[in-house]
Amino acid sequence: MNTVHNVLITGAAARLGRAIAEELHKDHRIVIHYRNSANAAKALANELNQLRPNSAIALHSKLNSAEACSNLAQRAQEAWGGINVLVNNASAFHPTPVGKATEEDWDQLVGSNLKAPFFLTQALKETLSQRQGCVVNMADIHAERPMPKHTIYCAAKAGLVMLTKSLALELSPQVRVNAVAPGAILWPEQEATNEAKKAQITQRIPLARTGDPSDIAKTVRFLVCDAPYINGQVIAVDGGRNLNI
Repeated sequence: MNTVHNVLITGAAARLGRAIAEELHKDHRIVIHYRNSANAAKALANELNQLRPNSAIALHSKLNSAEACSNLAQRAQEAWGGINVLVNNASAFHPTPVGKATEEDWDQLVGSNLKAPFFLTQALKETLSQRQGCVVNMADIHAERPMPKHTIYCAAKAGLVMLTKSLALELSPQVRVNAVAPGAILWPEQEATNEAKKAQITQRIPLARTGDPSDIAKTVRFLVCDAPYINGQVIAVDGGRNLNI
């Protein structure tokens, strides 16, 4: 039987975060972090606890400062006595055309996609090291190939890729750090009805279809449970889109 891990997943109330939580909950205990989605997070925790009592909790944090990250890390550790796995999934995403971007855009996009993952990892370093744990960061295929009008977001995700590699080197051999780079899995909420744009993107995917949240969740599970010799890597789950972006 696999070892039962205590897992903290940021942004776990909906979309990819929820899929990851449901997948890892099959045999682990889950801390569901949320920022704005209180009802969804608490409902998910209740649902998971009905499947297995005392196996999920929901914790709120804005993750907008090192102090907030440290506070969340402390509360997460107190739930079951430590954290084995950190999944940095929470992410702000919106366009920032040059000439219209603001400092608030910068702080929000860099803060959620780069600053919070670093300070959460730092805050959990001791417990992760003691438990020979791991970190999985949610990167993006656009960390390597820019998306028009999303300069700040792409730069933040590129920083997260280097953060993944740097932490993998610095925290070894006690802690493994890897990343998953999703392609077209779930459409951004603001583009969910733009059929023309969906068709244009799908045409660029060699597998000629979008992926499913379970594709990401199962890749995270692989890195957490079945990849003890993989460290410092970014796995693209994108149907080959990075070949023809």
